[in-house]
Amino acid sequence: MSSKFKKVFLGCSIALPFFLYCIYYYAMMVKNAPYKFVEFNGIVLKAGIGHHYEKIYDSKTSFYQYKNTNDSTLKAKVKFTKDDLLYLHRKAVELGFWNWPNKMLGPDSLTSPRYYLEYRYQKKNKIIEIDGSYNSNDKLKQAALQLIKTVDQNISDAEDRKY
Repeated sequence: MSSKFKKVFLGCSIALPFFLYCIYYYAMMVKNAPYKFVEFNGIVLKAGIGHHYEKIYDSKTSFYQYKNTNDSTLKAKVKFTKDDLLYLHRKAVELGFWNWPNKMLGPDSLTSPRYYLEYRYQKKNKIIEIDGSYNSNDKLKQAALQLIKTVDQNISDAEDRKY
């Protein structure tokens, strides 16, 4: 056997099976991912003080209720586009939303700002509750508040598109 044939044989014996296994492994991981955008049903965001939520949004029903500067309650229909939902889904994936604890509440949770965020899927839902007095993990708190701010900004943008 020639030296060139030995190198090709070695490459085909080791590299090719490894490459094929990698493709199989990652294809199965993507296929079995617990939170897929294809199964995404919507987002629910609630914000307020303590257990009283002053701002409520449900993307499935397009229901949006909030208090304005005059302290009067306004209701509106605000619809997300598919691109908005895809952006919010990817933002949650980027920040590691699926690995966060469900409750991130501090000792003074009745008087501090509280947020409720729910991502709804066909098979599963992911819900987090966080308040302003949560101090156990500062990086986690900042990431959660960043995601909530992003969802809130998209709601405002969708409401502005309506007019």
